[in-house]
Amino acid sequence: MSDNKIIKEMIGKVFNDIADAIETGQFGSKAKVGITTLGSEHGVDNIVKGAEMAAKNGQGYEIILIGPKVDTNLKVVEANTEEEAHKKMEELLDSGEIHSCVTMHYNFPIGVSTVGRVITPAKGREMFIATTTGTSSPHRVEAMVKNALYGIIAAKASGIKNPTVGILNVDGARQVERALKELDSNGYKVNFVESMRSDGGAVMRGNDLLAGTPDVMIQDTLTGNIFMKVFSSFATGGDYEALGYGYGPGIGEGYDRTILILSRASGVPVVAGAIEYAAQLVQGNLKEVAKTEFAAAKKAKLDDILKSLTKDNKKPKESEGEEAVAPPTEVVTGSISGIDIMDLEDAVKALWKKGIYAESGMGCTGPIVMVNEGKIKEAMKVLVEVGFIAKEAGPC
Repeated sequence: MSDNKIIKEMIGKVFNDIADAIETGQFGSKAKVGITTLGSEHGVDNIVKGAEMAAKNGQGYEIILIGPKVDTNLKVVEANTEEEAHKKMEELLDSGEIHSCVTMHYNFPIGVSTVGRVITPAKGREMFIATTTGTSSPHRVEAMVKNALYGIIAAKASGIKNPTVGILNVDGARQVERALKELDSNGYKVNFVESMRSDGGAVMRGNDLLAGTPDVMIQDTLTGNIFMKVFSSFATGGDYEALGYGYGPGIGEGYDRTILILSRASGVPVVAGAIEYAAQLVQGNLKEVAKTEFAAAKKAKLDDILKSLTKDNKKPKESEGEEAVAPPTEVVTGSISGIDIMDLEDAVKALWKKGIYAESGMGCTGPIVMVNEGKIKEAMKVLVEVGFIAKEAGPC
């Protein structure tokens, strides 16, 4: 090709880019979003219609279909099996021909999991579900701490500068809360939100799920997967996911592909939403946001905090050794929250060893230790020293 022809093509491309920018109001190169069209329970046409809806509604991004030839104005990269489509998707991502891709039934490596995005029914708020598929870690609490970081990354890349964070009241929630508060005190800012319920706190209840109290809701991945299905299809009977943005991007330290997941039950509106989500992540520079957040978290001793959660000797010393004997029974109308259910009985025995009568119970926010009203401060001091609650915890 002659130099003159190359120059003419470059000039032509510049003028086309200027024309697109004037039309869309967005200057700079378009985000190129791929979507594989095979594998949906509702057929290829369902995915194509969703992509066409996204193309009609969206600005600043181009959509490329990866799958069998179809009658559409969108560009199609041909692939005739799911395996072939995934291979093509990876090639296009790695070459930079597309910047992100939406697909179904894709296996991520351990350490990578997806951050979903839903529209909550009570107030129509958007909320990030961290996380929804994949495995952040084989260890439950470590995984949930990582899920928090992944959720913050996805929210920031989607344009929320300082996303609020809540921890759903599932097993391990209090340990996750302690770990994140330690990370926060070490310099990595975690913007905890207060529950909408009158007793507040960063541990969320079902009410907060419906209202979308936090920008980012943290829980284990299997629970998050169920939430995605319920939020997206509660009005359809379950066989057609009609609302939201899908199960989101796979995020993990060092993971360099922006691949978003759709359920096979996703309907046209969710397909369109997932493509919009994928484009926003490209425009928000997900990869750079992830690098920045991981670096900041590591500087705040993330690795040390995660190791403390998984080491074999994580139980406080006071819970081991000689058998604890209950002191004389007292009236226990005072209650202390902030203790993980897995540690509840050990916490009670730790107080017994200090001569404080205590019982275990379950309050509206989860597990509680019940003591005499006059001994709450003394009991809290013991539990903080032993490591069962954070300093910020308090009576119910």
